[in-house]
Amino acid sequence: MGVWCRVKNLLFGVAIGRTVIDTFGSVARVDGISMQPTFNPNTTVDFVFLSYIPVRFDSIKRGDIIVAISPRNPNETIIKRVIGVEGDVVVSKKKNNASSTRKFIPRGHYWIEGDHKGHTYDSTSFGPISKGLVVAKVSVIIWPPSRWQLLQSKIHK
Repeated sequence: MGVWCRVKNLLFGVAIGRTVIDTFGSVARVDGISMQPTFNPNTTVDFVFLSYIPVRFDSIKRGDIIVAISPRNPNETIIKRVIGVEGDVVVSKKKNNASSTRKFIPRGHYWIEGDHKGHTYDSTSFGPISKGLVVAKVSVIIWPPSRWQLLQSKIHK
């Protein structure tokens, strides 16, 4: 009876843990340089908390950092900052082009860019992304301990 009771408790714990993770959020590692200096400065690797609640309640706003399914490869996710929301007009500069164009953000879309200009694959390459590709909002850097911080919704110039 002791072993069966432990197995039931373990299964119950796994079910509760999975429900919490699916509802509230999870932890993810940030790879790459496209969001420097916000993430991974000085070759450190950051781990962040991904919150699913803002996506479910459609409360993503300008300046928020989000994780989305890559428009180029649906098996990859990208982490970027929301620069424009539906109805906005953003000024877009192509990476190797001095000219800029004005882009209207259609309903149900976001304009996203990396903080490390020139070293990012973002809306300047593929245009606005559908809200349906957004997985989570990044709200906190949780590792390493020296970098613990709540992330502010701001737009870098």
